[in-house]
Amino acid sequence: MDGWAGVVLAAGQGARMKSKVPKALHRVCGKEMVRYPVDLIRSLGIGTVVVVVSPSVCGAVRRLFGDDVEYAVQPSASGTGDALGCAQKALEGKADHVLVMNCDAPLVQEESVKRLMGSHGHASATVSMMTAQMPECQDLGVVLRDVEGRVLEVREAAEEERNPRQPAEVNGGVYCFRTPWLLENLKRVRPTANGEKYLTSLIAMASQQEENIAGELTGPTDILGVNNRVQLAQAENVMSGRIRERWMLAGITIRNPESVSIDADVTIGADTVVLPNTMLLGRTRIGEDCEVGPGSVVRDSLVGRGCRVTASMLEESTMEDGVDIGPFSHLRPGAYLESGVHIGNYVEVKESRFAAGAVMGHFGYVGDASIGARVNMGAGTITCNYDGKDKHRTNVGADAFIGCDTMLIAPVSVGDGAYTGAGSVVTRDIPAGRLAVGVPAKIREQRPESD
Repeated sequence: MDGWAGVVLAAGQGARMKSKVPKALHRVCGKEMVRYPVDLIRSLGIGTVVVVVSPSVCGAVRRLFGDDVEYAVQPSASGTGDALGCAQKALEGKADHVLVMNCDAPLVQEESVKRLMGSHGHASATVSMMTAQMPECQDLGVVLRDVEGRVLEVREAAEEERNPRQPAEVNGGVYCFRTPWLLENLKRVRPTANGEKYLTSLIAMASQQEENIAGELTGPTDILGVNNRVQLAQAENVMSGRIRERWMLAGITIRNPESVSIDADVTIGADTVVLPNTMLLGRTRIGEDCEVGPGSVVRDSLVGRGCRVTASMLEESTMEDGVDIGPFSHLRPGAYLESGVHIGNYVEVKESRFAAGAVMGHFGYVGDASIGARVNMGAGTITCNYDGKDKHRTNVGADAFIGCDTMLIAPVSVGDGAYTGAGSVVTRDIPAGRLAVGVPAKIREQRPESD
């Protein structure tokens, strides 16, 4: 959007969170709170985005956004007015108008901000602000108007002498400013009795100067802020409901929606069914026509089309099209299942690739391994990949048959079409087409016609 810049205030200490993690980096539906306003501003087409941070959080926020945003550092916690003042240099000459948002209000919706910006332009306003009618003012600033409805000021909850449980019009913490006026008046903001400079002082200044102040009413849920862990849980609950509703309207079936958690960055293909007590987390991508759950956890993983994940856990793993797993199996980071692979009950796979059509029906562990196409891994098979100091790899060729309770002592290779007898302990490579049996396994000259 031409003529606009955006500022996100993310320098607050968040003392009420009682956490070593800065408030801006606490997550709602798997997404850091500071990312919500930044992503919203970007979605509006605003090119210049300035994030105001404290010295202690600057490094972490830089790692989050890199060079995609500009940064302004607020040296000390001196209030929102001081924080916005720290962005002044980054705003000079950048835009005619500035959109300002807080990092701790992740529920603000794009359509509400669009309406606010539209009202700001239509009214040729100097200042515009988002407000809501709340049954309780809680810790939000209260909007005071004159008898004709003109905004006079926003009084912070800490300074407002009124019954906090009476209905009130409250400040939503989203503002539009005409840039020249903002830059001229920021330096006039004075600290209050507690030593902090409030951004809301600009509203009173604009009123005293008889500048045009516009407002846009939004729903009370949109402006809920997060100042403690209770409010964090409330925000998560609201956002979770929005996410589930969005996916159901997009053609996803979710059974017992209240039991399902879907993070903000997850994507799901059409006609997929998500069953109860399932969690889709991080940057997981689920293809079309899948069934996930009940009781599955999928984190930062890729699941192709037509897959089933039954009561199992996936972490940083990949399932190509037509793969099924579970119940009660675990794909750990680095697991990769090619198309048509079947993983049954109680199987753990870590840093391993199963080629197309391979099968491991039940009970076993495969770590640091390459399993060839159409291999059958018998029940109880284990790749013994760790010698107490180093990890070693196991390679199983295409069409091999690994008998039940086989121990593959890595590093070791099993050739294409080779067999192992039940209970074998394989300590050396098995050539293609050969049979290995015993403890330690001995290799026969050739595989019998029938075993």
